[in-house]
Amino acid sequence: MSGTSAEANETVLEVEFSFERSAYPFLRASAVADCTLELAKLLPRSDGRYAEFFNAIDADPEDIEALASVHERTEVSIVETYRDGGLLEFLVSGDCPARRLAELGALPQTVRGTSGRGSIVAEIPADADAATLVGTFLDETPEATLASKRSKPSMTPLISRATLHRTLAERLTDRQREVLRTAFEAGYYDWPRECTGEEVAAELGITSATFSEHVHAAERTLVAALFDGR
Repeated sequence: MSGTSAEANETVLEVEFSFERSAYPFLRASAVADCTLELAKLLPRSDGRYAEFFNAIDADPEDIEALASVHERTEVSIVETYRDGGLLEFLVSGDCPARRLAELGALPQTVRGTSGRGSIVAEIPADADAATLVGTFLDETPEATLASKRSKPSMTPLISRATLHRTLAERLTDRQREVLRTAFEAGYYDWPRECTGEEVAAELGITSATFSEHVHAAERTLVAALFDGR
C-alpha cells in the first residue's frame, strides 16, 4: 500500500485546454496568416517577462513578426528561418494564457494556434494543488475550456540530455556555461523559481544586465539547437 502511494505521489497531471481568442498574439497571427504556430519552449526572463519560442509552420516568419508586433506587451524577433517556416521569439509581459499557467505553477508543453483556434497542454507537478490551479486558470480565462486531463509518471524535460551535452560542448562559451550552471544550481529554473536573476548575478559578481545578456544568448542557442536540420 505504501509503495503504491509513493508512486502515485510522484505522478504529474497533464491537462489540455482549448480556446479561441484573437487578441492573443500567437492566435491572431495564426488566424490572419492562416497557418499553425507551435510553442517550442517557454523560458522565464530575469525582468519578469517570459520568452516564448514559436515554430511557424507553412508561413513566412516576417509576416508573423509583423502581425504579432502590433501588441504593445509583446516583442517578436525571428530566431531562424526554414524553407517552410521559422522559429520566432515572443517576449511577453501579460495577457498570455501560457504565461499565466506558468505563473500558477504549471509547465506548458504544447501551445498551438491553428487558423485562430488554440490549444494548450500543460503539466502540473505532483506537489502542486492541481484542482486549485486549474480552477483559478479557468476562472481567470473564461474563453478557455478544459478538454482533457491524465496522470503521467514524470515531467517532460525542458531539453534532451543528448542535445544539451552536445550544445554545451560545441556552441556555448565558457562564460555562458558558467552562467547557466550557476542559475540552474541556484534554482532559477525551478517551478516556481527559487531565486531571481539579480540574486544569481550577485553570486556571479556581475550586473543583472550582464547576467540577462549571457543567459538570454545561451537559452537562444539551446532552443535553436533543437531545430537544426529542419
